[in-house]
Amino acid sequence: MRAFVDWMIDILNEKTDFDGDVRIVQPIRHGTGELVNSQDGLYHVLLQGISQGREVNDTRLISCVAGVLNPFTQWEQYLKEGENAELQFIISNTTEAGIAFSAADDTTDRVPETFPGKLTLLLYRRYNHFQGAGDKGVVFLPCELIEKNGETLKDCIERYIAHWNLPAQFKSWVSDHCLFCNTLVDRIVTGFPKEHGPNIQQSLGYEDQLLVQAEPFHLWVIEGNERVRALLPFAQTDLNVKFAPDLTPYRSRKVRILNGTHTAMVPVAYLRGLRTVREAIEDPVVHKFVENLIFQEIIPTLDLPETELRQFANDVLERFRNPFIRHELLSIALNSVSKFRVRVLPSLLAYHERRGKLPENLTFSLAALIAFYRGALPAGEKIPLNDSAEIIRHFERSWDMISLEDITRSALENPEFREYRLADVPGLLAMAAEQLSLIQSGTEKLSSPKVTLT
Repeated sequence: MRAFVDWMIDILNEKTDFDGDVRIVQPIRHGTGELVNSQDGLYHVLLQGISQGREVNDTRLISCVAGVLNPFTQWEQYLKEGENAELQFIISNTTEAGIAFSAADDTTDRVPETFPGKLTLLLYRRYNHFQGAGDKGVVFLPCELIEKNGETLKDCIERYIAHWNLPAQFKSWVSDHCLFCNTLVDRIVTGFPKEHGPNIQQSLGYEDQLLVQAEPFHLWVIEGNERVRALLPFAQTDLNVKFAPDLTPYRSRKVRILNGTHTAMVPVAYLRGLRTVREAIEDPVVHKFVENLIFQEIIPTLDLPETELRQFANDVLERFRNPFIRHELLSIALNSVSKFRVRVLPSLLAYHERRGKLPENLTFSLAALIAFYRGALPAGEKIPLNDSAEIIRHFERSWDMISLEDITRSALENPEFREYRLADVPGLLAMAAEQLSLIQSGTEKLSSPKVTLT
């Protein structure tokens, strides 16, 4: 949040008449709130990476943070924020698990454990303090990486209202006068730059323990009406913020191009002996594979204008080449099978449906995934798999089979893929088995001259 939303608000304050303060609410009992307060809310954002072909290395002092509250130790002070007539937005990023309802929060007499529970009581204080005034509704902009995050947050609040038997008029006020926007956020934030942080602090002239590093690329898509657009004058800046009636196409673009390419590239690059995203994208064979994957097979399955898709794809390739971030392939490989189901298979199947043929690169990445989940390179080196025990056992049983066709069929029928009935997709089993054979023999083809992964 400090390197994304707060950074944007700081720019809004500079470039427009927005003039907004940020009050941070610590979502967990023990965090960095005291450190933020000890620095009077001041900290630097360090942007490092490649943007439009040039290297970026910029530092910005953020001055919009007015302090941090810890609701676990400052509960009444937290609730009084609901009485602030100037409060317009509540923005959150409590991780994917943060927007949740818990029946264990069975009373309003103690601090609720969940974020929506705490939020419900803040809104109830606000509703009572302003006697249900319609103009005191709040705009919610949750940034958690879950689908329909705004609608999910509203649902949790309504469940708490019912759970705690709060007045029906309060529920109507939340529904009629508070706006819950679905959003999509995209920026890699790596936190404090441990390796070169002291040198940066020295160049700044003082010790900033809250220095936070991020990539230059940023995107915030907001499903918001004209009221939200007017309240947030991003159009007067060059910030990459989009207001859309439906963010589904943008979500599909991100999941399939950015996340999908990450997931599809990992087994291919790892089997080739590469270990980081930057190494992979700078390898000429993997780079060509990735380009073909994105521009020839993924983009044709998406519904945004091609110019927008190609620009986003070029941004993704620049992000992969970021020299300031060491992104390990094995860290991306965590739970690769479920990621492949969500991020890659929709593109493969959509391409087959639209073009009437199988995409060679996406199918090759599927074969490479099967080879990766053997748990060892052809030369014998172990691959540290990090997935559920059920998935790993299934692939172990698959690789106990004799023929590559049987191995492939079994792999395609693993629990995560079962809903797609991949073995029944015309030609997929045969093509994946053939590509798996080439991978195992070290003579596979990546839509380019033959290369060796071992």
